[in-house]
Amino acid sequence: MPTIAAVDIGSNSCRLKIASMHLHRLRTLHEDREVVRLGESVFASGLVSPEAMANTVAALKRFHKAVQAHAVDQVRVVATSALRDARNADAFTAWVKSATGWNVEIISGLEEGRLIHMGVVSHERGAKGRCLLVDLGGGSCEVTLSDGGRIREIVSLPLGAVRLQQEFLRSDPPAKEDIARLKQFISRELRRLERKMGLPRVSLVLATSGTALALAEASESLESAGWAAAKKPGKAGARKQGSATKRLLVFGGQHFASTEGVRKLASKLTKMTNLQRAAVSGIGPRRSEIIVGGAHVYAELLERLSLKGFRYSPMGLRDGVLAQMLAQMDLRTSAHQRMETERWASVLEVCQLYRQDVKLAEPVRSHATQLFDALQRIHGLPPEYKAWLQAAAMMHDVGKFMNHQGHHRHTHYIIANSEIYGFTPQERALVAAIARYLGKSRPTPMDREMRGIAPEEQPHVERAVVLLRLALALNQDRASDVLRVKAMVYPRRVVLALTPGRSGAELEMWSLRKEAAYFREVFGRELFVTLA
Repeated sequence: MPTIAAVDIGSNSCRLKIASMHLHRLRTLHEDREVVRLGESVFASGLVSPEAMANTVAALKRFHKAVQAHAVDQVRVVATSALRDARNADAFTAWVKSATGWNVEIISGLEEGRLIHMGVVSHERGAKGRCLLVDLGGGSCEVTLSDGGRIREIVSLPLGAVRLQQEFLRSDPPAKEDIARLKQFISRELRRLERKMGLPRVSLVLATSGTALALAEASESLESAGWAAAKKPGKAGARKQGSATKRLLVFGGQHFASTEGVRKLASKLTKMTNLQRAAVSGIGPRRSEIIVGGAHVYAELLERLSLKGFRYSPMGLRDGVLAQMLAQMDLRTSAHQRMETERWASVLEVCQLYRQDVKLAEPVRSHATQLFDALQRIHGLPPEYKAWLQAAAMMHDVGKFMNHQGHHRHTHYIIANSEIYGFTPQERALVAAIARYLGKSRPTPMDREMRGIAPEEQPHVERAVVLLRLALALNQDRASDVLRVKAMVYPRRVVLALTPGRSGAELEMWSLRKEAAYFREVFGRELFVTLA
């Protein structure tokens, strides 16, 4: 049973979750959390302070000991909003690498939303229908519209609780003019959300992260106090208590906060001092320092989108990271199917955005897949390269959107810098490199496009490039129907037997023979092309 771990370096806190794979599912072994406030200095000065760095590295060292104690096979470490914004993020990641040996992956806001969605959908039954996911962290707020377990839209907004506290709420309690500025900023950012999503009609709103839990518990405790104070004889009081009981039955005791309750709570918390907020049940001393901004975001968001309230989900980014790791290691899981679906939909979206004709790219992808399978014995590429080769095949011409001249360089730039769900920045760099070398140039370690790729991966990239060049050569005559090809592997040679289309196969045979020298250079075998 492989054991995996996810580390989430957030703007407010760091989290660790260790799980083992058992019968195509994950079983949690250990969890840990430490409030480090990494984003406080970033949102004030643009730099992670030495103190915040030291506190975070100390927490990560403790996590590292837990990882070693559980004999973890694979660890993935992701960082979010604070390090996306920090000018000295490289210094921090280098320190983490030195102290723990871990490579920190700084993910985009949209990738953060996708992973949170994956974590929630993998565990929450209610998330299988049409629902809205809201994750308000320390630096950003990700809002995801999901339908049938698939992402319809993700919007990332700079509305994190720590960020808002640093930028707007410096006095205690907050000054009226500061609250007015805060509300104006929230309103402006939520208008972006409305333009993207409109008014999403959903049956459920799931909110994750500590701010949502604190608001739900505080809202429930304050409402319960109000019900307890209600006079028993009155019919109105009886109705009020009855609705509360009904609500607890409907939600099975799970934390739920109504829109009205969140708005009242936001107004109440705004007038309190930090000590008073800390005394509210569900908030506590650490959350009280940053709760006001988060409360106003939730209140405004729920009201603007005409939502009744939200239900708290304990799932989060770390669960999505673990779900993706499971999907990559176990191909029979539902998480794997979901990841592949998201990946492919995102690739097609890039093709559509840059006017790549999918009908023309599909035969290239099909031939690249066939060659990958048929020539496995000689190329020896890891299984994950199959998906990367397919993605490169579909997007190989997107650079023409910018300019036909030098379009392979433009293709590399677009793929490497586009938000393609399900592909990490490192994976996008590999896909971009595979699609880059389809003209006259060949990959070399000194190329700018190859310098960011690990040395052990560079030979793999070159082999994948050869396969994609062969697939392109098989699709030279776009006027003809798609050719059929059969690959035969012998000890010293590879034979590609073509079945001609209606207009023959002369151009494809000529194009394939042009690749014979490069094929021999990379694979050490002769390439022969014949008619079947």
